[in-house]
Amino acid sequence: MLEIHQIPVLSDNYVYLAHDAASGQTAVVDPATTDEVFAALSDKGWNLTHILNTHHHMDHVGGNLVLKEATNCTIVGPRADAGRIPGIDIEVGDGDTYTLGSSTAKVFDVAGHTRGHIAYWFGDSDALFCGDTLFALGCGRLFEGTPDQMWDSLSKFKNLPGETKVYCAHEYTQANAAFAITVEPNNQALIDRKAWIDAARAEGKSTVPSTLAEEFATNPFMRPDSIDLQRTLGLEGADLVTVFAETRKRKDNF
Repeated sequence: MLEIHQIPVLSDNYVYLAHDAASGQTAVVDPATTDEVFAALSDKGWNLTHILNTHHHMDHVGGNLVLKEATNCTIVGPRADAGRIPGIDIEVGDGDTYTLGSSTAKVFDVAGHTRGHIAYWFGDSDALFCGDTLFALGCGRLFEGTPDQMWDSLSKFKNLPGETKVYCAHEYTQANAAFAITVEPNNQALIDRKAWIDAARAEGKSTVPSTLAEEFATNPFMRPDSIDLQRTLGLEGADLVTVFAETRKRKDNF
């Protein structure tokens, strides 16, 4: 299994180190910055061998070239958006696998936030690196995609085990919870989770990772089939994409 280390950077980003002890290989996922990454590598005594990028936004690829120059690491990123991934060496897409030491990730195309977004699922480590597609209690804004694309992308995660940890890229959970409770106010699991989140943030604690099981039970963007949600939106019986699109629209204006 991978040892995963979370690095908070910028105002609310999370960068991750994923270390395979058997081989000594270490990947950094979506390095927004470099100083904090170098410090964490030094503290852990790990050597950087890979960068795994999910999409092209600068708060995910900003450290690529500096890290590559310093370590000669291999940069892996989305085939569908290779032209916007600085220093990319290996292009991957939906259904591909990529091996880090003794661990293998399955790659998913998860467009919506951007046109070429991907996610990496390391099944043996119960780890999903989903960038800005799925957040704890949220999902990414649709900057380059459509509601149909994003719902299709999120639906791919529904086939993964509930114990999978969601290593998303931002600490947005408290704000997401404040919105979620307005569209699914009778969801007791969400009520309980929001209370836990508020307490954790009051103590300065991270709320990430969550698990897919938690997202299935409480994240409105994963729950367009919820009758409570549909009633709140005035969309009882509507198709799932319509419910998802209205939920995303309301969050954009929340």
